[in-house]
Amino acid sequence: MLVENPLLKNWNTPYKIAPFDEIKDDHFTEALEKALAEELREIQAISDNPNPATFTNTILAILKSGKLLNRVLSVFYTLVSADANDQREKLMMEFAPKLAVHSSIITSNEKLFNRIQDLFNRIDSLNLSAEEKRLLEKIHQDFVRAGAALTEKNKEEMKEIQKRLSTLGTKFSQNLLADERTWFLELDPNDQAALPGFLVEAARKAAEEKGVSKPIINLSRSLIIPFLQFSPNRELRKEAQEAWASRGVHGKETDNRPIARESLVLRKKMANLLGYKNFAEFKLETEMAKKPKNVENLLLKIWKYAKKRAQEDQKILADYMVNDGITDDFCSWDWLYYSEKRRQKEHELNEAEIKSYFSLEQMIEAAFFCANKLFGLSFEPINLPLYQKDCKAWEVNKNGEKIALFIGDFFARSSKRSGAWCSAFQSQAKFPVHQKPIVLNVCNFAKGSPTLLSFDDARTLFHEFGHALHQILSNVTYEPLSGTSVSRDFVELPSQLFEHWLTVPEVLKRFAVHHKTKSPIPENLIERIIGASNYDMGFQTVEYTSSALVDLYFHLGDADKDVMVLQNEILNKIGLPEAIKMRHETPHFAHIFSGGYYAAAYYSYMWSEVMDADAFSAFEESGDPFDSNLAKSLEQNILSAGNSVDPETAYKNFRGSLPKVEALLNGRGLN
Repeated sequence: MLVENPLLKNWNTPYKIAPFDEIKDDHFTEALEKALAEELREIQAISDNPNPATFTNTILAILKSGKLLNRVLSVFYTLVSADANDQREKLMMEFAPKLAVHSSIITSNEKLFNRIQDLFNRIDSLNLSAEEKRLLEKIHQDFVRAGAALTEKNKEEMKEIQKRLSTLGTKFSQNLLADERTWFLELDPNDQAALPGFLVEAARKAAEEKGVSKPIINLSRSLIIPFLQFSPNRELRKEAQEAWASRGVHGKETDNRPIARESLVLRKKMANLLGYKNFAEFKLETEMAKKPKNVENLLLKIWKYAKKRAQEDQKILADYMVNDGITDDFCSWDWLYYSEKRRQKEHELNEAEIKSYFSLEQMIEAAFFCANKLFGLSFEPINLPLYQKDCKAWEVNKNGEKIALFIGDFFARSSKRSGAWCSAFQSQAKFPVHQKPIVLNVCNFAKGSPTLLSFDDARTLFHEFGHALHQILSNVTYEPLSGTSVSRDFVELPSQLFEHWLTVPEVLKRFAVHHKTKSPIPENLIERIIGASNYDMGFQTVEYTSSALVDLYFHLGDADKDVMVLQNEILNKIGLPEAIKMRHETPHFAHIFSGGYYAAAYYSYMWSEVMDADAFSAFEESGDPFDSNLAKSLEQNILSAGNSVDPETAYKNFRGSLPKVEALLNGRGLN
C-alpha cells in the first residue's frame, strides 16, 4: 500500500508547519518534480489567457502560482543548510541546476512577460494602490533583470549561466561544510589545563559528537575564536588559525578557488548581457547605494580611520608579545591572544567571568523581553515535531492574537553550515489567504550544561532576532513585499539596530545573571563591558572592510584571473596590515560565492550600520531606550512595512533624514 507523500498533502498542523516527523529524504525528489510541473502549468495558464492583461489575471495570478514549490523548498533548504547529510547534499546538487532552469523558463516566457510589460506601460492609468503599484514595479524589474527582455539567443545564454552559477554556489557551500566537518585539533592534558573551563567543556562536547576521546577544537567559530584568544601555545594557535583561514582549500576535491573564479566570470557575462559594464553596477542598481562609487567612498573613508587605529593597536600588542619573551614577527595567530591579554588588563575583563552571566536561556528571554517592551509581543513555548531535536518553538502573541511562530536552532553541529542566519518557512501575507509567518533563527553556539555565551555570541543572538522581528511584525498584503524582502543594504538595519538593546543596563541587570548563583551581573562589570564595547574596533573594522572591498573590486574589475592573485592585489592596494586576515578569504567567502545574495553587496552590513547607529541615537536622545512613540514609529515605518515602501523613504519617515557616515564612526569610536 502506497503512503501519501507528506510534502504533497495538506498540512493540518499549527500554522501549517511542515510535519517533520513524517518527512523522509526519499520524499523530496517526487515532491519537487510534481511541484515544478504544477507551477509551469499555472504559469502557462496565465500566459495563454486570451483576455487582455489585468492586474488580477496576471500579477495576482503569478502570486497564486508556485505555492507547492515554495513549500517544498522551504523545508528542503532548511534541512540542507542546518542539518545536512550525504543524501540531502546529493539532492541539492541535483536540484540546483533544475531549479535554475525552471526559473529561466518562467522569466523567458515571452507571452507572460508581454502581459507584465503591457501592465507596466500603463501603470499610472490602472488605478492601483501604492502597494499594488510597488508590486507591479518589482515583478517587472525582477523579470527584466532575469533576462526577460533579451533576444532568444541571449535568453538561452542567460539560462545556461544561471544554471551553472546555481551548481557552483551549491558546490562551494558543500566544499566549505566538508572542510569544516573534517578538520579538528585534539587537545592534550597540558593544552587543556591552560584553557578556561567553559572552552574545555565545549571542546569535550564537540569530541563526543565526533566520537573522539580527547577534547577537540573544530572549525566552529564558537570554538576556534576562544581558542585563539586563550591558548598560550603559539604553535597550536598557528595551526588552528591557518586551518580556519584556509577553509575551502584543504583538499583537491574541496578546493573552492576555481569555483570562485568561474563564478566571477559568469557574473560579469550575465551583467554584460543585460547591458551593464560589470556585475557590481548590475547588483547595486536596486540597492540604496545605487552605484559602486557610493559604496567605495563609504568603505574607503571608514578604511582610513580603521587601518590607522589597527596599526596603533598592533604596536601595543607586539609589545605584549615581547614581554612574553617572543621576538618573532607579530602574526595573525597572535592578535586575538594578546588582544585578550590587553583587554583583561585595560578593562579588567575576563571572558570566563563574562560568560558566566550570559547563559543562552537567559539571553533568549532578554530578547523576548525587549520585543515585549518595544512592540507588545509575548512568546509562549509550544511543543511541535521539528527537524532537529535541539530546536525549540514559541508562539508569538500581540494584543491577544497569535501572529507568528518562532523557531530557534541554536547549537553548533557538524551537519550545520557555519555562521548564523534567519529564514522563514512561511512569510507574512494577506493574499491570496492570510498567512502567518513561521520564522527560524539558526546559530552555532558551542553546546554546554548550561550553554554559556560570549558577549559576541549574545550580540549574534540579538542580531538574528532583529531579523526575526522584521518577519514577525510584517504587515503587508503581498508576500514578495513581506518582511525581509528588502534591499540588502537595508535588510541589516533591523538586525543591527536590535543589537543595541543588549547593552541597555535595565536588560543586563535583569537577564545577565550568574548561571550558578543567580546573582545579577555586578554594576562595575556592566560598566566595564560597555566601556570596552569599542575595544579592538580597529581590528574588527579592518577585517570586515577588507572583505567588503575585495567583494566590491572582484565584481568591478577583471574577473578572468586567478582569484587569490586578484585578492592579494586588492589587499596590497588598500594596505591590509600583515597581522590581520580578511574576515572571509575568497575560498570560504560563502556570503558571495554560495549564492548571489550578497555578491557585490557584502558592504551592506556597514551601510546599514550607518543607519542603525543613527536610529538608536533617537532612543538615546529621548532618554528612554523603550520609548513607546519611537518604538511605534519604528514598527510602522520600517518593521511592518517590508518592501511596500522605498527604503530611503521608510528611513526618512522614521528619522526625518538620512544619516551621515559620521554616525558609524562615532558609534565605533574610530574618529
